[in-house]
Amino acid sequence: MAIIIGIDPGSRMTGYGILQQTGDKLTYIDSGTIRTDTKEMPERLKRIFNGLTRITQHHLKYADEPIYTAIEQVFMAENPDSALKLGQARGAAIAAMVALDLEVSEYTARQIKQAVCGYGAAAKEQVQEMVCRILTLDFVPQQDAADGLACAICHAHSSHSMNKLILNSAMRGRGASKKKGRWRLTEEDLGNLR
Repeated sequence: MAIIIGIDPGSRMTGYGILQQTGDKLTYIDSGTIRTDTKEMPERLKRIFNGLTRITQHHLKYADEPIYTAIEQVFMAENPDSALKLGQARGAAIAAMVALDLEVSEYTARQIKQAVCGYGAAAKEQVQEMVCRILTLDFVPQQDAADGLACAICHAHSSHSMNKLILNSAMRGRGASKKKGRWRLTEEDLGNLR
């Protein structure tokens, strides 16, 4: 089991989504947005940092399982000023997670959309709809919150796939035995995976 916090950074609104992953099953925990209703960029960054810190600390108190974070990478916008502001917001979000000693994984918008919709150029509305379907939500989260949830779903799919890959590699590695056409882990392999 693991808790995954997905973050969709933005200088005016940062979306977040929190899921619990148990094997293949994803369970919705929380989602929302951190609004930065101010013109001053340093104050916006402070609100993003403090908001994510407060939300994450709340969930750290009650979590018995590891917590992972995932954040959307910056895309190259046509407007360099917008890209710079987005990069700063992203930096504040990453700093908040790292300050809490959490590992941060990064995914492109295309990777996130591919993981959630099966199509890397999906529209925001499609992402929102698929997030509702995947998590069987009886409400539609705000778009930025849905993007945060989508980022968490992407991480869950990526980490689950990676775990399968590692397990398959370990089974074919040294110490694994093949019996009746199937790879089996030895006790030594099982100890190395723990």
